[in-house]
Amino acid sequence: MHFEDTLEFALAMDARDPMRPYRAEFIFPQHDGRPVLYFCGNSLGLQPKAVRQALMDELDQWGTHAVEGHFRGERPWMYYHKFLQPQSADLVGAKEQEVVVMNTLTTNLHLMMVSFYRPTQQRYKIIMEAGAFPSDQYAMETQARYHGFDPADAVVEVAPKAGSHTLETDDILDVIRQHGDQVALVMFSGVNYYTGQFYDIPAITRAAHAVGAYAGFDLAHTAGNLPLQLHDWNVDFAVWCSYKYLNSGPGGPSGIFVHERHGHNPELPRFAGWWGHNEAERFKMRKGFQPMEGAAGWQMSNAQILAFAAHRASLDLFMAAGIDNLRVKSLALTAYLEFILENVNRDRPLFEIITPRDPEARGCQISTLTDQRGKIFSIT
Repeated sequence: MHFEDTLEFALAMDARDPMRPYRAEFIFPQHDGRPVLYFCGNSLGLQPKAVRQALMDELDQWGTHAVEGHFRGERPWMYYHKFLQPQSADLVGAKEQEVVVMNTLTTNLHLMMVSFYRPTQQRYKIIMEAGAFPSDQYAMETQARYHGFDPADAVVEVAPKAGSHTLETDDILDVIRQHGDQVALVMFSGVNYYTGQFYDIPAITRAAHAVGAYAGFDLAHTAGNLPLQLHDWNVDFAVWCSYKYLNSGPGGPSGIFVHERHGHNPELPRFAGWWGHNEAERFKMRKGFQPMEGAAGWQMSNAQILAFAAHRASLDLFMAAGIDNLRVKSLALTAYLEFILENVNRDRPLFEIITPRDPEARGCQISTLTDQRGKIFSIT
């Protein structure tokens, strides 16, 4: 693609951008009476304008029907997770029964590990990337300790080679093979929050299965960032949040993916709650947990309706825009930013780009180290 380092070129590209109308669907913070340029969507996405009405609709439902709102109205609360399944499945490349929105991210990660990290004295190791987001590090550490293992032995971190900031896929696969039948779980990010590297999820999954381990992924910086095909890639489980790229508000709800081969196995151990119990029997209040089919069988508590309503408003925007279209735009934006930074660096190096140069190996992010102070920033 041809680029020019001029404001005129950037404005012309923006004017021709087919995704441009969606900018008007979001509320931008103001500074001196003007919308700010917002580069923190990888931490907290902007508020969709549709969220306010979505929340008002549920407040009206509550005010009109009170407890009967669970069964009445356009979107009865008892079934609210189902109103988020088609959009969630589309975003992560899953069947509708393989996804559900529930709880928050790290809570869901621990719940998934109840089912998919079941160590033995022989098979107990977790393979993960070094420098993963702290929540993942803490989850792996405490899960290992909970089962009586020393994290220094049980948690194996794959680090970049000396002088590199990113991982080679072959190095990840080599570590998995090296530990072989001691591996219980391979747990990686989809996109590394720090470098923006998009890991080869299909290859990592195949390697995990080849040694008899489960493959799970934290997609906090991946869902809503780029297209995924979790079902076809044969991933065992995945978790993600909704407040970053999915624009669903601070502390927004999490999503999970459980491959159908596990979702149709009621014998798979899990922590149970009444919202994951057989929907037809739920209000009979009887003993004996009967999990719902699919990912919904991992639900525990009632849906957080107001948070789900905000999430639905955003997911509907993603469905309208299309994740493939968003990916086309992000590839163009990151390529243009890379071009600009290289021009800035031409006379005197100011930035070291630590995000992979291969566009297919990164999300919608360019991370740079700036100078001897080592400050990092990401532009998303």
